[in-house]
Amino acid sequence: MEVHVTPETARTLNELATSSGRALEEIVEDALAGYLEEVASVRKTLDSRYTDLESDRLEPIDGEEAFRRLREKGERRSR
Repeated sequence: MEVHVTPETARTLNELATSSGRALEEIVEDALAGYLEEVASVRKTLDSRYTDLESDRLEPIDGEEAFRRLREKGERRSR
């Protein structure tokens, strides 16, 4: 399989391979595996939330309300 990346990404990968002493292929494989695990985890969470909404175990909130709650949470953390 071939993977095409931007020149900047290729440069970063090559620098990491050189500085770590690991093969470029190992670094790309590890990065891709980690990304795919994260995507699968997010998909599982979204599927679970959708199921909760469909079964009325979770009540939806308005987008503005969600942002208000996030702002408040951030303000509490910064104190």
